Amino acid sequence: MPTATAPPTAPGAGVARPAHRDPNVLRWLGAYTCSMLGDNVYYIALSWAAIQAGTPAQAGLVMSASALPRAVLMLGGGVVADRFGPRRVVIGSDVVRCAAVLTVAALLLLARPGLWPLALLALVFGAVDAVFMPAVGALPARITGQDQLARVQGMRGLSIRFANVVGAPLGGLGVALGGAAAAFGLAGLLIAASVPLLISVRLRALPADTTVPGRDAAVRIPEPQTAEPRPAEPHGVEAHVAEEHVTEAHVAKPCGAESRAAEARGAEPYAVDPHAADPHAVESGAVEPSGGPAVRSRAWGDLVGGLRYIRRHRVLAPLMVAIALGDLGFVGPLNVGLTLLADRRGWGASGMGWVLAGFGAGAGAMSLLLAVRGRLPRAGLVAGAAILAGSVAIGALAFVPYLLAAVGVALLVGLLAGLSGALCAALLQTQADPAYLGRVTAVAGLVSLGLAPLSMPVAAAAIGAWGLGPVFVVSAVVCGLGGVVALSVPSLRQAELPH
Repeated sequence: MPTATAPPTAPGAGVARPAHRDPNVLRWLGAYTCSMLGDNVYYIALSWAAIQAGTPAQAGLVMSASALPRAVLMLGGGVVADRFGPRRVVIGSDVVRCAAVLTVAALLLLARPGLWPLALLALVFGAVDAVFMPAVGALPARITGQDQLARVQGMRGLSIRFANVVGAPLGGLGVALGGAAAAFGLAGLLIAASVPLLISVRLRALPADTTVPGRDAAVRIPEPQTAEPRPAEPHGVEAHVAEEHVTEAHVAKPCGAESRAAEARGAEPYAVDPHAADPHAVESGAVEPSGGPAVRSRAWGDLVGGLRYIRRHRVLAPLMVAIALGDLGFVGPLNVGLTLLADRRGWGASGMGWVLAGFGAGAGAMSLLLAVRGRLPRAGLVAGAAILAGSVAIGALAFVPYLLAAVGVALLVGLLAGLSGALCAALLQTQADPAYLGRVTAVAGLVSLGLAPLSMPVAAAAIGAWGLGPVFVVSAVVCGLGGVVALSVPSLRQAELPH
């Protein structure tokens, strides 16, 4: 399909629009919101259909079936996003998800196939999510300037909150009106609505060398040695990103300022295929972005190179550790722990709902603040302080005796978690070299969606053995260690978002 690529802005051509007033960003946001709404409706339909077709235990297995392929394939999904381009991957993922959901809706409408199509659908969703999530994380850097990425993260947070609030009632309405088949059909239509919006989004041409305050120079990782001689064409993920940077002059090598910038980064100047360099040819499928079968076989090398890049980066490496510790300490108490806390305090399901509403309101308010304000100074320092303060609020939640006070504490947790989460995401996108952005996002997603949920059964067992207070305190300490890492590593503490 043809790609709409926005030409680079010439110096002095004027100030770019803020992201919340940019029609291109708003089209992307509309597509993302439709996709998230479809996801929420899908989960309601899947849970209802699984309960109707099997036992509660079987329904639980169906609901969790997507977690395994998502976790196992997530890192490979980052390689795919970098190799083929995030926009192309997101569109393909939405098309596959839409087709799968509508197929199951048709099956349920015409027959009673049992649990197997539901389990298969969950597996497909998990596998597609493994490439969708890294691509979604890498796409904002291609549609707006780096100085707008914090604002985009705020807008994305608002979209997620909106989808969570509206999606569940929509799914319930679909089930009430036409059963699981109608709900699946509604989910498919919502996901389908995102595709034309994504096609209309115009990509920005990334510069060959992007420098922001407090950012490392791009780390160039040597390619793995192979028995075959190295071809002259670009190869791997990094070459594909370099190809997308070339918009007009199809030359054998970059020259002038671009060549000097590449040499300053410690990178060899790229030898660009005059046909593959055209982003329109790449997106249309006329030229393979991966460079052919010989390059596709090097996917493992791309993955290893991405992990090595993160490990050697002075900001990204400690940032990943801070994110991992923060999520591990946050997920257990705010999921399993909160349910048990509401039960033991006698607040009931409605009380738990109020506490969750307080958290959601806090996170939504912080997303709104970032969407309007945009950049916050001293992003690394603020993110670390927010993680540390949020950990204290998490620990305090277990010792609050009254519902109203618990709602207030949850509001504070939401504010701090929303702030730290948005800043960490913006730092990931501005610190990472464009050639590695999909893989960087995949590693962060694996931590949040693959490792952190493992703390939920551990937290439940620990609460049964030692009670709520000690487990919440230990979780708060683990979360707080993320803030300590962010504040104790100078390169992360001093990291800034671009102006």
